[in-house]
Amino acid sequence: MERVFKALADPTRRELLDELFRRDGQSLNALASRFAMTRVAVAKHLRLLEEAGVVVSDRRGREKLHFLNPVPIRLIHDRWVSKYTETWAAGLVDLKRELEARVEKVFEIFIRTTPQRLWQAITDPETRARFQFGAHVESDWTTGSAYRIAHDGAGGLIEGENLEVDPPRRLVQTYHAIWDDDIAVQGTSRVTWQIEQVGDSCRLIVRHDQLAADADEHLYGGWPMILSGLKTWLETGTELTTPGSLMYRGEPS
Repeated sequence: MERVFKALADPTRRELLDELFRRDGQSLNALASRFAMTRVAVAKHLRLLEEAGVVVSDRRGREKLHFLNPVPIRLIHDRWVSKYTETWAAGLVDLKRELEARVEKVFEIFIRTTPQRLWQAITDPETRARFQFGAHVESDWTTGSAYRIAHDGAGGLIEGENLEVDPPRRLVQTYHAIWDDDIAVQGTSRVTWQIEQVGDSCRLIVRHDQLAADADEHLYGGWPMILSGLKTWLETGTELTTPGSLMYRGEPS
């Protein structure tokens, strides 16, 4: 029991268990790619989880895969949550999950370009303004650094932190929209940009998650137009001229 409690006390180890809950049987490299720390540090956390019995590993050829073992956690549950209180506890857990439910939105587009050029378009202030309604982005693009998206005519629009910066493959950011008070109270969500080369093109996936179940659609509704503008700019060198894109840039439609 003591080893289990010690293993669960660390937030990184709890996140590792969450990762294995989402997709069981992951390698050390796969798990390490999800965290802003070294591969050695992640391996140390996994070793403690294995010693506690909540993670088991299995070698498949040259690869060592890690699996979630829920039995020790279940034993804790059985010891402290008796048959008299389990129904109440389960009801409260279900209520908590319902109230804290999070929504995930996923957007995918294929663009005829290179990963390097696509990364540059996402992170360069002038290029970003070409496809994000005239708004520019400011950051030094290091893990843990801040970023800000602003418009010359409207001030600050979005702010957050760069959680993971891995050019030209992956960018993970917190996302706090601040363009008006009603939107600002929606709180912080998360955006992940994932770039994969496919032949002479790139597959770009933008995942906007950790959104509240009742999140205002304006938080994520602009992604299709932004990504269409990005594709148009990189493939043709021209800006998207739909009425919506012109409106947000402040130009007459």
